[in-house]
Amino acid sequence: MSCCKSKGPGYASPLDAFKNGPREELLYVICVQPDNTKQDYLATVDVNPKSSTYSQVIHRTYTGSVGDELHHSGWNVCSSCHDDPTLKRNLLILPALKSAKVFVVDVGTDPRKPKMHKVIDGSEMRSFNCSFPHTTHCLATGEIMISTMGDKDENGKGDFVLIDSQTLKVTGTWTKGKNTANFGYDFWYQPYYDVMFATEWGAPKRFKTGFHAEDIHDKSLYGSSLNIYKWSTHELQQVIDLGPEGCAPLEIRFLHDPKSEQGFVGCAVNTNVYRFYKTSDGRWKADKVIDIPAKKISKDGVVSEINGLMSDILISLDDKYLYVSCWLFGEVRQYDISDPEHPKLIERVQLGGVIASDPNIKVVEDKELQESPKPVTVKGKTLQGASQMLQLSLDGKRLYVSSSLFSPWDKQFYPKMVKEGGWIVKIDVDTVNGGMKLDPDFLVDFGQEPDGPVLPHEMRYPGGDSTSDIWLADD
Repeated sequence: MSCCKSKGPGYASPLDAFKNGPREELLYVICVQPDNTKQDYLATVDVNPKSSTYSQVIHRTYTGSVGDELHHSGWNVCSSCHDDPTLKRNLLILPALKSAKVFVVDVGTDPRKPKMHKVIDGSEMRSFNCSFPHTTHCLATGEIMISTMGDKDENGKGDFVLIDSQTLKVTGTWTKGKNTANFGYDFWYQPYYDVMFATEWGAPKRFKTGFHAEDIHDKSLYGSSLNIYKWSTHELQQVIDLGPEGCAPLEIRFLHDPKSEQGFVGCAVNTNVYRFYKTSDGRWKADKVIDIPAKKISKDGVVSEINGLMSDILISLDDKYLYVSCWLFGEVRQYDISDPEHPKLIERVQLGGVIASDPNIKVVEDKELQESPKPVTVKGKTLQGASQMLQLSLDGKRLYVSSSLFSPWDKQFYPKMVKEGGWIVKIDVDTVNGGMKLDPDFLVDFGQEPDGPVLPHEMRYPGGDSTSDIWLADD
């Protein structure tokens, strides 16, 4: 990939997208039905402030089936194919956790009214002993790669399935060699260093039933490792065990600079961020660089500790800021990562959380804040649930935040959100000095949807965004 005159999909470089990318006008949002007798769908949200339907759902593309649990999404091609003008980023790929189906949505014909293009049955993925598909990335070959978290019986198994972007057939698995990962979740590749990093959640057949605190100490149920593959040979070559502090390393991001040899991973259970980097001997190492302390709380006279549960992280396209979301605390945090070894907390914005949502919970000890979190109201709606998925505008000035993590966990921790529907809010960002401020005039309320309240998860823009594209180096 180079900054050449070709006009393939995406942008020539991260800074090209940052400086020259258009302002987003549409937001594609994964919506999960908590009622398993109803269909999940892709919502198209108008985010053009000049539009009469600003911050409203203007179209819904239904799956046509039930019990799917849509979760994340990705593209048929992206900026890794920018040097091929024959390719078009016109299909959004929606893997479903529970059914293992892959829904292919045409967003190119009419971006405001996407339509279902093809459904790949879950039997295709299971025929290669894979299930619970998660992250989708396009490859420079034109193929689509999706990480998977389970085997066909939903035991823990980290793997990757390949889909031919022309025929849209599952062609097999990417991994080669004898070594395999115990668990799967997210991944990010960096061909310049001939490497791919993949993360771990746990055993799907267990975590799909909810969060069980006793599981996190069971290495057969929860992962704590970074799995490092040689990109050219598809072989697992190094495993970094982050230990108990790194339990459930979920979202992983290299810095966007395609020659960068470092990045960050958010570890959910104990609310930590690790920086990973290449050492002088060619191996990779990871150090904890952010440690968000637990809060001591009291409920019904019982004192316990609660961690923030870091559910998403995101890096701005100029590699200046790291954003993290703590789903149980209901916090979005902005860190300056100009010095990646020492991230500096700049700002935090409170958006719901378990403490704010339950008046019976009292904070006994908080090592960071002097006041307990309070409920947040936007445009007359009190936000049930909490901050979860993040998506940043290309120019880094607008951060969109959705509230749903995974419907079984939503029902466990935030039943009021499930009943009233989730939401998306917008945070305005000072990209020069740092800082964030909640926009009081932007709210997408998913409580009044045609088939009842739904749970919004991942968000994408037409043309690419801050988490979907991976760039290749010039040389």
